[in-house]
Amino acid sequence: MLTLQKKISSMEKQIEHEGARVSYTVTGEGPAIVLMHGWGCNTTTLASVERVALECGRKVINIDFPGHGKSSEPPAVWGVEEYTGCLEAVVANEGIQRPALLGHSFGGRVGILYASRHHDVERLILVDAAGIKPRRSLKYYWKVYTFKAMKRLLYLLHGKSGAEEILDHKRAKAGSSDYANASPRMRAVLSRVVNEDLRHCMPMIKCPTLLIWGEEDTATPLADAKYMESHIPDAGLVSYPGAGHYSFLDRPIQFAAVLRNFISVK
Repeated sequence: MLTLQKKISSMEKQIEHEGARVSYTVTGEGPAIVLMHGWGCNTTTLASVERVALECGRKVINIDFPGHGKSSEPPAVWGVEEYTGCLEAVVANEGIQRPALLGHSFGGRVGILYASRHHDVERLILVDAAGIKPRRSLKYYWKVYTFKAMKRLLYLLHGKSGAEEILDHKRAKAGSSDYANASPRMRAVLSRVVNEDLRHCMPMIKCPTLLIWGEEDTATPLADAKYMESHIPDAGLVSYPGAGHYSFLDRPIQFAAVLRNFISVK
């Protein structure tokens, strides 16, 4: 097992991209790996992953996506396309030629789209990654259509501004904790990105791809990982029984061993 012999300094940087301030850190030296956190998280969430990457002789770029951490909110309702543009801007600003990418959850969406377009990606690690549009139950569609009917009625009774205030309160109360804790704009961004399906991008990923998953993940189920493994040409899957959506925290020792084997600088 590799260990860090001295404290490695970290540099915090910021760039402007499409009206958003993007904050990220650069730590270490060597071939670059870019870390991309999940929704509602920030660079600190992947701190344990960053330590492993540094031990492997990597320079680590750890991004706060707009609307998270020290980055500003996007100026409009962004989708995966715009967030991928953000990653492209950071890679260009750092002059990285062959980046390795690691994306957890939402960060996996960005990694999938980027790697499908840029065939100079050295390798891709998808950790409990999003990217497949969830299947919707009858109950879900019932909620959607009754909500739309209620929205129309509230517009008639309270006008647009009054109706939107009531609706925003109801959305926050009824939605997930991610949704409830977000600002109105970031709620709209979340609603947009979770409904984007990236399955069509997966066959276009040419780099070696490692999928790491918790078998008890309910946010991005193991079935998603198996689909990705069969549709990304050079992909392999490692899964951990009893681990959930944060498999790198639930199984830190096993996760680190697998990641080291995949990204260590020879």
